[in-house]
Amino acid sequence: MTPLNLPPSSGTFDFAPAVRRISAYVALTKPRVIELLLVTTAPVMVLAQHGIPDLWLVLGTLLGGAMSAGSANAFNMYIDRDIDQLMARTKGRPIVTGDVTPGKALAFAWSIGVASIVLLAVVANPLAAALALAAILFYVFVYTLLLKRRTEQNIVWGGIAGCFPVLIGWAAVTNSLSIEPWILFVVVFLWTPAHYWPLSLRYVDDYAAASVPMLSVLRPKVAVGLQVILYAWATVVASLVLIPVAPMGPIYIAVSLLVGGWFIVETHRLYNRTVTDQDASPMRVFHASNTYLTALFLAVAIDPLVVLR
Repeated sequence: MTPLNLPPSSGTFDFAPAVRRISAYVALTKPRVIELLLVTTAPVMVLAQHGIPDLWLVLGTLLGGAMSAGSANAFNMYIDRDIDQLMARTKGRPIVTGDVTPGKALAFAWSIGVASIVLLAVVANPLAAALALAAILFYVFVYTLLLKRRTEQNIVWGGIAGCFPVLIGWAAVTNSLSIEPWILFVVVFLWTPAHYWPLSLRYVDDYAAASVPMLSVLRPKVAVGLQVILYAWATVVASLVLIPVAPMGPIYIAVSLLVGGWFIVETHRLYNRTVTDQDASPMRVFHASNTYLTALFLAVAIDPLVVLR
């Protein structure tokens, strides 16, 4: 009998292809965006409870929220795969690189989207699940398909999708919606243009190459800088409305004023740099906006837990 010529076995399994495949599917969800959304969810749950909510409810809501946001982002990458390949910032996305086929990306988006709605309905309540579904539909149909390629106001109204986590968090705890989460909804709504338009200044050539009508493509830098200032001021003013309504204590008051003031100063510096035709350094405001929102919502969570009133 002739022996089989089998290749020598190293005795090890090559995990690299599996890791790369998993990483590609994770990238479809835009995890950095999800992180920011979750920063607004958990603190609102603490505020709604006026204490620490049930841990399993928090974990289930965060997981469901992450999956629904990931689903919306995966749908977005599937729809925008034609323009993603034109922009340097998005050329590394998994559909563009071929790490995930468009068909598999679409199936993944559907799968985690449906799973997120079911999960939220089970661990929280139907209201939280319905709000998550509304967020997915809004991001996919209103922002990605209707607004993004048609108007310079795309990120203003499209940003509504990113405001839903505060409603979902509140609904998960109370099975209702009151004025407090709607105030925070408005805060995130007004914050979004002040957060995103500096990023669009940094990548203005990308958006121009892809014919995406971002404000930075259609307007001078000075005009964009002025809009960022106005939205930053509006954001901080809206955040102060929560103080008498919730009501909030000294921790939230101090953070909203101090960090809000710093955020506004950074936007004025951006505007001044555009007026004097210096390097605008817009990413400085972009990162400042992330810090501002994180600090503000940490204060939302901590304030109800500290008895200083």
